[in-house]
Amino acid sequence: MLNIQHQALSATRVIYGETGGEPLEQITLENAAIRIELINLGATITAIYAPDKAGVRKNIVAGYTNLQAYWQNPAYFGATVGRYANRIAGGKLSINGVNYQLPVNNDNNHLHGGFDGFHRKVWQVIQCSESEEQASITLAYTSPDGEEGYPGTLRVQVRYILDRHNRLTITYTASTDKATPVSLTNHSYFNLTGFDNPLVTNHQLRINSDNYTEKNSSNTPTGQLLPVAGTALDFTNARPVGQCIDQLPADMGFDHNYVLRPYNTENIPAAELEDPESGRVLRVFTDQPGIQLYSANYWDGSITGAQGVPYLKHGAVALETQAFPDSPNHAQFPETILRPGETYRRKTVFVFDVQ
Repeated sequence: MLNIQHQALSATRVIYGETGGEPLEQITLENAAIRIELINLGATITAIYAPDKAGVRKNIVAGYTNLQAYWQNPAYFGATVGRYANRIAGGKLSINGVNYQLPVNNDNNHLHGGFDGFHRKVWQVIQCSESEEQASITLAYTSPDGEEGYPGTLRVQVRYILDRHNRLTITYTASTDKATPVSLTNHSYFNLTGFDNPLVTNHQLRINSDNYTEKNSSNTPTGQLLPVAGTALDFTNARPVGQCIDQLPADMGFDHNYVLRPYNTENIPAAELEDPESGRVLRVFTDQPGIQLYSANYWDGSITGAQGVPYLKHGAVALETQAFPDSPNHAQFPETILRPGETYRRKTVFVFDVQ
């Protein structure tokens, strides 16, 4: 277990540039063990420094060496993605009998909010605070009606809270003036060795799920929920990430949405990831219905990351807490249409520990 020290936490802000008169800010949240670095471009986590069992801190998430690279960020490193995380088939949806066509930016699908989604927007820092118990930052963005084809003006806030128990809590809230689909997530990729080992195939993973959303050849849900038991997707008991990864040639690895068990609470993790060598452990808690496991299947070494090493295929895993993909087109899936007068509220907690 990580040593918990009762001392003040810190939240600091530094302006590193500007665009259109808006400041680009780097924010650091830190306690005695953990340091989280973020930027307001994309409300993005750029680094998470966590100690191993010897107390050595390493950056355990994928990121760029140059903050200017986040203007493109095609892999969505650490970004807040939306309005709708994951895929919407054909970019098509219908709300109250009105059909909408969203831009298709992933084969024939709409992915992670489109070409110019939330990951490429400058968010406003509206609160930054620190105390003996926690350090936090709140960022806001207003997405205008029609942006990337979505109906309604959507007002979004994302809050990052680091507490002295080494928990990073991410809360999302949103409101709208027209019915619109909303599913927000953070797209951090984790390698708990700090990329000392370029692959995560030896990481132990457990996911609190019995079923996944079946996919078709277009990589979008069929609408069926299938059991993971007896398949390469079964992480109900902890096992190495690489154990069955070669059994998924169509995706070149894992890229699947898991249906989380309905009794997930703050005491029951949705997922647990452990690096046996360093002893670092990540536990993920959420009130979202699903979690997308993605094993960096298309990394090819062409990006040298913030750790100074090339990012290779299967070099990290993303654990994206989210609504089910393509939910607006599947009435049996949990509801994702936010309507006027309602408030979207979701929470994910990353807990950092050592074994």
